[in-house]
Amino acid sequence: MKKFLLFVFAPLVLLTSCSKDKFDAEKQAAADDAAIKAYIGTDAAYHATADGSGVYYKIVTQGTGANPAITSTVKVTYTGKLLDGTSFDSGTITKPLSGLIAGWKSGLPYIKTGGRIILVIPSREGYGNVAQNGIPKNSVLVFTIDLLSFTDTAN
Repeated sequence: MKKFLLFVFAPLVLLTSCSKDKFDAEKQAAADDAAIKAYIGTDAAYHATADGSGVYYKIVTQGTGANPAITSTVKVTYTGKLLDGTSFDSGTITKPLSGLIAGWKSGLPYIKTGGRIILVIPSREGYGNVAQNGIPKNSVLVFTIDLLSFTDTAN
């Protein structure tokens, strides 16, 4: 009888525990947007603009020349922080824009060489529901990015 009960109740326990961890993308998107608006709202001079993807951006310096495209390879310096100010990464990289996180893909084309932009990126446009190298899952990311140069890699 005990074995029978184990076979009946074990799957129920597993199903119940799994439902608690179910990810709700819409709920997370709403939470991210509220957190971003609260973050931006703390600085009246911030004047960030929302693009269609949910990324908020502030152009600090426009730069000169042409804008990079998704087919460009970009060279940037950057700092990445969480909304609470915790720094998680910084450096200089040269990579195809198409190979970067979605928030960078949508944000970097707003500036030109020599430009600086601040991107406030909802989790779905960053690393999503997956923890990444010291970045908790579902984190809103704040990047300050300087576009040093870019080359068009389209054929």
